Amino acid sequence: MKLPKLVLIAVGKLAAVACRLVGRDAGNFPGLALWTIDKSFLRCFSVDCPVIAVTGTNGKTSTTNYLNKIFSSLPNEKCVITNMQGNNLDTGIGSLLLHHCDMHGRIHADHLVLEVDESHVPVIFKYLKLETLVVLNFFRDQLDRNGEVETLILKVQKFLEHSDAQLVLNADDPNVVRLCPKGKKAHFFSVEKYEGATDELYEAGEGKFCPFCAAALEYEYYQYSHIGRFRCPRCGYGDVTPETQIKDIDFDNSCFKINGEAFTSKYMGIYHLYNLSAVYTAAKLYNIDSKLINDAFEDFQVNNGRMEVFRTSDAELLLNLAKNPVGANMTLRLLNQYKGEEQLLFVLNDNVADGLDVSWIWDINFSIFNNVTKVVTSGTRAYDIAVRIKYSGYDAQKIVPIPDLDAAAAEIFSTGGRKFAIANYTAVQPTRAALTRYITAKEAH
Repeated sequence: MKLPKLVLIAVGKLAAVACRLVGRDAGNFPGLALWTIDKSFLRCFSVDCPVIAVTGTNGKTSTTNYLNKIFSSLPNEKCVITNMQGNNLDTGIGSLLLHHCDMHGRIHADHLVLEVDESHVPVIFKYLKLETLVVLNFFRDQLDRNGEVETLILKVQKFLEHSDAQLVLNADDPNVVRLCPKGKKAHFFSVEKYEGATDELYEAGEGKFCPFCAAALEYEYYQYSHIGRFRCPRCGYGDVTPETQIKDIDFDNSCFKINGEAFTSKYMGIYHLYNLSAVYTAAKLYNIDSKLINDAFEDFQVNNGRMEVFRTSDAELLLNLAKNPVGANMTLRLLNQYKGEEQLLFVLNDNVADGLDVSWIWDINFSIFNNVTKVVTSGTRAYDIAVRIKYSGYDAQKIVPIPDLDAAAAEIFSTGGRKFAIANYTAVQPTRAALTRYITAKEAH
């Protein structure tokens, strides 16, 4: 027998209080407590505002936080609820709703902007009314948890067949375009061919065949991985006209145009430009002024291990999360956009949340290294990633494996200049902490 809604809400709120009393983060546990009692606990919540969700393999947190920034800047906006820290499963979103609801489960806000794990889209929106879904991309990721990417795509596709949510879809990902149900209009976004695009597949990619007639897809160009301008030669799959396209990309001056309007951004990696194109498309569905969008593009700091900068008196390090080959390859591409010598710190863990199988590192394209004078590897699998980089052809004498993160931070900052750091899921926060400890200690002296 299911517990009454009032009782479940009370239990969840007590769990949140208990977390705070013992100094623990309440981002997931209260929802997990309710899930343990009742798998359908999300039925307890009543939301009276539009719900915008962002899903996909890479870029969810950044895109969601941009949208939160934009909606929060609206003149009459009083309350925007967002899971900014990325607790994106049903338990994390349940914890978020518990924090904002009254004892009857009612949530009053102007907008609810949610990052949602792609496998949990059908689970969460079985109970919450979804107004807009933004789908960024689909890549192979955490196979021991998610299974093959096709499994995830089919889950979302089946859900959308019975959903009336408006869709914002990546026109350059064949795994995403297929999500638009037959006869329904989607709002497609894109990025024009950029200077790093290639004629052949340069990195590991998915979705090489048409999902409708099984013919091999033909590409005009690849932006990165399997993202690019594609078309099925047999049935025409991929013939979509983007509603939004980023053009006139100027990396030197950090600017571009969308539909003829000029924008600037602190973040100009090709994968980040796709995120910005998605943000613009979703924001325009709500008639948001372009100035507010540009203000967010121009000023917002993503941080939290996503394109976060750490500085000493003589060095600058850019840290980015990479939990799959595509994420790592994109940071390496960004590294190559800069001129001059650079050093890399790669932190690899194999905890449960990362996926115990780290064979994905062999799909990272380390052969594109350019002007990298030293690589420091760290984390629970420091030696695995060191061996992988060595086998790419990089000089083994320049690789320094140091499992201890504090020692690794000291090593990467032992010289000045430009640095980059890549850390996978559970490695990000410990890496941030180690870098901060080093910089704080150095400044104290």
